[in-house]
Amino acid sequence: MTADSSEREWSKSEVRIMEATHRALLRYGYAQLSISRIASELDQSKASLYYHYDSKEDLLLSFLEYVTDQLESNIYTDNNESPSQELERFIETLLPLQLDDDESQLRAAMVELRSQAVMDEKFRKQFTEIDDRIVNHLERIISKGIGEGEFRNVDSTRVAEHMFATISGVMCNRATTNRENALA
Repeated sequence: MTADSSEREWSKSEVRIMEATHRALLRYGYAQLSISRIASELDQSKASLYYHYDSKEDLLLSFLEYVTDQLESNIYTDNNESPSQELERFIETLLPLQLDDDESQLRAAMVELRSQAVMDEKFRKQFTEIDDRIVNHLERIISKGIGEGEFRNVDSTRVAEHMFATISGVMCNRATTNRENALA
């Protein structure tokens, strides 16, 4: 997740559609989500959505890309944080101690969307891209910390993968259980 990462330019209409999709996911969850409900949130016709996307699946795949780009723009920094500060901020972005209701609902919807990757190769490919971007960012921070002598010399790839597995587990646990101490 660096300045040259794969963030794309989103048109105004695409952003409006992504924001409407976000609102619809919060309101209905994945199971009740439909093109009609997204169109209603957009205050447009279903035809206007089908102009941009062939199906609900295509729209949701774009939504995943959009959410990833938004995350990336929020965590990329050019400031002079130490690697440990950057790592802490990154983890706190992915796993905040407190989630408001909207954020909690969105994260639950993301777990539902991730479950689609079990049987749908397009979702699997999109989540692979998301995960790779997160792991690459973790690896970059760890390598920087090793290079600056702040972290001990470790295999940055293995540590990044381990950290990501832990983060993913906590995210899933948080969305699928009532365990209040899951984050601890």
